[in-house]
Amino acid sequence: MATLYTIGHSTRSFGELVSALKRHGIETLADIRAFPVSRRLPHFNRESLEIELPKHGIRCDWMKALGGYRKATSEFEQAMAELLQIAENSRTAYMCAERVFFHCHRMIVSDWLTAHGHEVLHIDTEGPVRPHKLTAEARLVDDQVIYRGDQLF
Repeated sequence: MATLYTIGHSTRSFGELVSALKRHGIETLADIRAFPVSRRLPHFNRESLEIELPKHGIRCDWMKALGGYRKATSEFEQAMAELLQIAENSRTAYMCAERVFFHCHRMIVSDWLTAHGHEVLHIDTEGPVRPHKLTAEARLVDDQVIYRGDQLF
């Protein structure tokens, strides 16, 4: 089973993001934003990250299929398999914009990984990582994570 980390860029500076990733030995950052741009913080635009992160020894992969604003599909499952393959070969964190994981779709990705037996650790501040706990409304049925209301992921 894989261990994956999560982080939200929020209003951090680029240096703060790199520092947080380095502190936890992250080698690959999987950007799971559906729209990887920020007008207010252009250093978090996809093109900037793909150029600047490798200068710090961190690979950057955009994984649009794991972004928000999508329906549960086979594309999501394929992307999860790809994320796990990356994590098997490189210490990996997946990132979106929200600093707190339960304010965004990182929670859904984290629930799916946790329900399937993987370890998920949330990076926030300078303190230690927080292990992910499966959301109370989530359950695994026929290899799918189902939330109250029968939403599949």
